[in-house]
Amino acid sequence: MMVRTSVLNKIPLLIPQEDHAKAPEFNFSLKEQEWISMIKKCNNMKELKQVHGQILKLGFICSSFCAGNLLSTCALSEWGSMDYACSIFGEISDPGSFEYNTVIRGHVKDMNLEEAILWYIHMIEDGVEPGNFSYPALLKVCARFRALKQGKQIHGQIFKFGHEDDVFVQNSLINMYGKCGEIKESCTVFEQMDQRTIASWSALIAAHANLGLWSDCLKVFGEMKSEGCWRAEESTLVSVISACTHLDALDYGKSTHGYLVRNMSGLNVIVETSLIDMYVKCGCLEKGLILFQRMENKNHMSYSAIISGLALHGRGEEALRIYHEMLKERLEPDDVVYVGILSACSHAGLVEEGLKCFDRMRLEHRIEPTIQHYGCMVDLLGRAGRLEEALELIKGMPMEPNDVLWRSLLSACRVHQNVELGEVAAKNLFQLNSRNASDYVMLCNMYAQAKMWEKMAEIRTKMVNEGISQVPGSCLVEVNRKFYKFVSQDRSHTCNDEVYEMLHQMEWQLKFEGYSPDTSLVLFDVDEEEKRQRLSTHCQKLAIAFALIKTSQRSPIRIVRNVRMCSDCHTYTKLISMTYERDIVVRDRNRFHHFKDGTCSSENW
Repeated sequence: MMVRTSVLNKIPLLIPQEDHAKAPEFNFSLKEQEWISMIKKCNNMKELKQVHGQILKLGFICSSFCAGNLLSTCALSEWGSMDYACSIFGEISDPGSFEYNTVIRGHVKDMNLEEAILWYIHMIEDGVEPGNFSYPALLKVCARFRALKQGKQIHGQIFKFGHEDDVFVQNSLINMYGKCGEIKESCTVFEQMDQRTIASWSALIAAHANLGLWSDCLKVFGEMKSEGCWRAEESTLVSVISACTHLDALDYGKSTHGYLVRNMSGLNVIVETSLIDMYVKCGCLEKGLILFQRMENKNHMSYSAIISGLALHGRGEEALRIYHEMLKERLEPDDVVYVGILSACSHAGLVEEGLKCFDRMRLEHRIEPTIQHYGCMVDLLGRAGRLEEALELIKGMPMEPNDVLWRSLLSACRVHQNVELGEVAAKNLFQLNSRNASDYVMLCNMYAQAKMWEKMAEIRTKMVNEGISQVPGSCLVEVNRKFYKFVSQDRSHTCNDEVYEMLHQMEWQLKFEGYSPDTSLVLFDVDEEEKRQRLSTHCQKLAIAFALIKTSQRSPIRIVRNVRMCSDCHTYTKLISMTYERDIVVRDRNRFHHFKDGTCSSENW
């Protein structure tokens, strides 16, 4: 094993000599370049201070080149000291823009916005004209602190000193405005550029991604590719993959993955993790698992992505296996990993395992549970019918419960038909001024199941009086890389006639499979025929009909819902998957249902 030796031990000059007369003469005639080399070999402040002392003794501080290297090493090294760097700056007789920029960059490294700007002002006051290297650092720290006011002032200074056409400055402005939420300003700077670089495109794509403008993010990336002369950076592709994840744009995500494979010799852990996250959240869990298993280096984010993905798909036992694999690798799970593993246990009905993980998180890994962790535990206990325990957990929380927890308990009470506790959950929800129509609908459904018609009518009346309307169910279905939206009972679609004709054929086919609409799910006071008609035009059925028309036989159908799937649509989709021999993947808010050959993956949860 190689033992690291201090830089001081490599210079005879810096080692105390018992007999200076016998010291070799060349030790006292080191040239400037050799001292600069020694500065760069310093590994801590102690070594730097001793080299600094010798430089002062020999008079090399008068050399701007030597002093500049000493200053930059002290200011920009991770182990450096800005206080000491400022003292070195004070020894320089005629500091120029390089020295001022170095101190500014040092303060930016330490994320000290105020000092960075003060030193810029000192530079102006001392008559030193800032160059194009002065502004990227200042704009970087403004972006970090979302300091839009200061960023705009610096933009004014850029115009004043004539650096508005410098490509590095323009790229920094695009980034700063994007981080500060001023996407129009980012676009304006980009459009005014005479010369663009790959960094310009990357900054604009990142600016859109930072604000969650995912469609625009893909649009800009498409424009960049259409120019045919740019090779996207990995950071840009991470933004594009994130956009695909949020838009459920699986085909676009696959093509981006292909672009990566063709153009990159190897993928770093951030890109690989982004790909895993994209595949699992777009319904391709198996592809995500393959990528995870092939990873040479895994970190917390990699484990978190795959565990959360397994939770989405109801694969709790596999999530637990990977969690234990993580522990064996001596990677300590963080709070994000525990949200994923508790959610996985909840969706898979692994109650005891979930309770053990919750205790392990608190007692062994010393992680204080957040409201998200408590939400997972309430969901876990509620799904298992342990409603009293779920209520006690909510009451014992160190923070005030939010609407998510009470909604989770209300949902569990509806499923397990516990009206008394359901009313407690609903009361607390309404005290939080919840105007979420689904809360009222859940309560209505619970009363309807219990045949408490008067109370159901009261809630319906309350919704009308308070102007709370139920959000209509809608679905997005992907066909040929485009998404088409369908709303329940909607007849405005451009392919309306074809869709309803297909819907009629589907119903006719399913009658032979024994399908009968569950009209008890329609809570309106209408006759049976209208109830059947309402059920037949649920958004999921319209989306499936459209996909059957527009896609090739045996190709999978992918659907994203805005509300939970009703039991009738669930039964209907199982039968369609068997009758038409299609794999159908439905994202139902925070979970996936994989329908194949008349079965659904959720039936094993």
